[in-house]
Formats: sequence, structure tokens, C-alpha cells
Amino acid sequence: MTRMLQGSLVFFSPYPPWMVHRDFARLQFDCDKKLMAYIMSWNRHALDNAMAENGHYDHDVSHIPPPLHMDRVANPAPLGLFAIALTTFVLSCHNAALFGTSVATPPNVATGLAFFYGGLVLLLAGMWEFKAGNTFGATAFSSYAAFWLSYATILIPGFGFQEAFVGGYEKDALNTVAIFLLAWTLYTFIMWLGTLKANIALSALFAFLTLTLALLTISDFMHAHAGLKKAGGFFGVITSLIAWYMGLAGLLTHENSYFTLPVGNLSKH
Repeated sequence: MTRMLQGSLVFFSPYPPWMVHRDFARLQFDCDKKLMAYIMSWNRHALDNAMAENGHYDHDVSHIPPPLHMDRVANPAPLGLFAIALTTFVLSCHNAALFGTSVATPPNVATGLAFFYGGLVLLLAGMWEFKAGNTFGATAFSSYAAFWLSYATILIPGFGFQEAFVGGYEKDALNTVAIFLLAWTLYTFIMWLGTLKANIALSALFAFLTLTLALLTISDFMHAHAGLKKAGGFFGVITSLIAWYMGLAGLLTHENSYFTLPVGNLSKH
């Protein structure tokens, strides 16, 4: 029953999922403390009655319920959002040819990030979202962790992707990557539909991510069109900034900050 209530709060709440889980955990913890106090008071009253009637305490305590225990799970959403933001920012700066980079060179600088931060760390954040009961966050983080891990394998020569398209088949390699990006564009659009009643920041994040992947997809279908790739890079930079903002909004709570960041309520629109 508790999980059903928590899931309903996450689905219908206009606030980010991590805020719902945080506040729900606090509410549940407070309720558990009050329930424990009631149980202890009831047991003390029962023992006092037994002492008055029998002159001694009943040592059979099997009827006493065990103490309640609640695991306090840290909010994994900021970690996942920061992993998405930083990895996307580095790759997008390369795609947009910012800071002296070139779109003609492979983005090998993002390989390590794609494996460890955008891949492994993001996957761990997704697993902890499962623990927190956040279906949307768990699905998104785990899936995009798989995206970054699979993208890293494309960049690493040892996996043989580039070597499979030598000898005049270089265009086929671009078309293959374009199909890969197209699938993730469709998936991101589907995820965006699940944010329409959440908040402006979350909806904007998935909207810009969809546009980023769409531009990169078209660029590869047009055999690495430089203009479209740069446009995808700029949209990717915006996407990463939104993800950083949302991660910071999840970190800045009333307990550790003098201010919080708004994310935009969409429930009234």
C-alpha cells in the first residue's frame, strides 16, 4: 500500500520525482516514529495491567511487535543528472566545434566519461532509483547509461566497429550510427511524453535532448553534415545546462541551503 501511494505521488506530482521521494520518506519516517511511540505506550500499559493483576510481569513477549525499521535511502537523482550533464557537455562541445575543437576528428575525449560517469555511475543511480521506487528515474537513468556504454564501444577501436567499415564502406558506418541515434531519438521522445505533467525543467530537458539526438541523426544520415552536427552540439550544450540545473535543484534543500531553485509547476497548465 505504501509503495502504491508513493508511486501515485511520483506520477501525479508536479514536482521532480526526487523531491517527491524525499518528502515522502520524511513523512513516512515521522509516521513510523509516531506509530512506534504508540506501540511502546500500549505495551507499557499492557505490562502495567499484568503487574497489577498477577503481581508480576508476563515474560512472554511474543505478542510485542518488533520495532519498526526504515532504511534511509539517499536521493540518487542529482548524481544521475550530473552524470548526464557532464558527459553530454563534453561530447556536445566537440560536436559544436567549441574551444578550438573540430567536428572532423573523433570525440575520443568523451570515451572515458561515457564508460565511467555517463555509463557506470549513471547505471548505479538508476539502480538506486529502483530502490527509491521511482520508475521514471530508474528507467531513464538505466537506459541512458546503456546508451553511453554502447556509444563508448563504437569509439574504441578494440571493439572492431570502425574496422568493419573500411575499404569504401565508411558511409555505411555513418548510416549505422544514424540508425543507432534514430532509435535513441524515438526513445527520448517517448520519455518526453511522460514529463508533460511533471515540471518545466524536466520537460525541457527531454525536449532538448530529443532535438539534440534528432539533429545528430540527420547529420549522420547526410554523411556527417557539419552544420547539422554543430547545431546538435549547441542543443546538447543547452541540454547539459538544464540537467546541471535540475541536479542542483535536487541538491539544494531547505536543510542544507538558504535558497532552492524553482523547476516550474506544470500541473495547473
